[in-house]
Amino acid sequence: MEEVADPANLNEAWKRVRANHGAPGIDGITIEAFPDWLAPRKDRLVADLREGTYQPQPLRRVKIPKPNGGERLLGIPTVLDRLVQQAILQVLQPILDPSFSEHSYGFRPNRNAHQAVFQAQAFIQQGYDWVVDIDLEAFFDRVNHDRLMSRLSQRIADKRLRWIIRGFLRSGVMEKGIVAATTEGTPQGGPLSPLLANYVLDELDKELEERGLRFVRYADDANVYVRSERAAQRAFENLTAFIEGKLKLKVNRAKSAVGRPWERKLLGFSFSPGPDVKRRIAPKALEKLKGNVRKLTRNGRFSFEVIINDLKRYLVGWRSYFGICQYIDVQRKMDCWIRRRLRALIWRRWKTCARRRHGLLQRDVNPDLAGKLSGSSLGSWPVSRMTAMHYAFPTRWFTAQGLPLLEPAR
Repeated sequence: MEEVADPANLNEAWKRVRANHGAPGIDGITIEAFPDWLAPRKDRLVADLREGTYQPQPLRRVKIPKPNGGERLLGIPTVLDRLVQQAILQVLQPILDPSFSEHSYGFRPNRNAHQAVFQAQAFIQQGYDWVVDIDLEAFFDRVNHDRLMSRLSQRIADKRLRWIIRGFLRSGVMEKGIVAATTEGTPQGGPLSPLLANYVLDELDKELEERGLRFVRYADDANVYVRSERAAQRAFENLTAFIEGKLKLKVNRAKSAVGRPWERKLLGFSFSPGPDVKRRIAPKALEKLKGNVRKLTRNGRFSFEVIINDLKRYLVGWRSYFGICQYIDVQRKMDCWIRRRLRALIWRRWKTCARRRHGLLQRDVNPDLAGKLSGSSLGSWPVSRMTAMHYAFPTRWFTAQGLPLLEPAR
């Protein structure tokens, strides 16, 4: 706790918390207001940490829509609790992380989702072309506190630190002004949660390594690669028994399955069949891209310049993640589809025949063609693929407006 409460450690923790921004917790104190609020209380905070008497506050419950129509429940800690969690993380991570499996890639220093995808591709290329796709049901809400604290006691001798971690686990959640106790789960939404989750699931990693299985795990998603369907079915049954019997967690059987890698997805990617295994984007990831682009390009939404800027921010991030796809035609087709969405948007915003004809003439479209198209009864989507619209708004025009290409440069 002396390391956690050290002013240099707390200052570094505050830099991280401030950089991550984030909404206020149940006390309503924002990132901007926090320094003034903390100034007269800083000595008390340090004393509470060193004495092990710091009391975390309940989380503010929020509901995040899922793509499938459901909801994901998140808890937002207060800024002060995020600061303390970050300070603890900075001390514990160098102690716990080095012992984690090399096949664990989620929320760890110098590790990322791309590395997990590359490793999975290597396993498949080596002939391990059956996958046991394990998904844990509501993992962050089901972590057994007693098992977690018992394991932590083997690595952390300082009872004050363990007591505060238990306080975070049991801080409860507030929804509509009512605080509900938490008897299981980790405080999802706080900086400490990913480390605790990895510590819990490191027990699964060690079990997989002991059995000599090839696998990749990213947070609560684990894929195990074997050579035959029979071996995959056996591994699925044994691992389900271990997870539910030993770890006291629950396997989501609706999302978990045995199959071929090209039939399943891993972190938004899938793989091609055949001897030359290639990375490709999973169909659901492409549908999500289309859905987000539709939202950003719907009619009546801000100016065209704002729409382009919003698209740029989103597409640059998408490209940086999915740019490792080895099927360039997919990105090329998505580029064409996005430009077509924007041409349709322009056509809808012109509204009248006169404005449409004028707009086409301004873009040097042949007058006869402009007149014929502007008087068309076709909707904006069929019009968006017409030669005149492509001539008026070619790829280079969208590039000049700042629209990035998803297709990687050659």
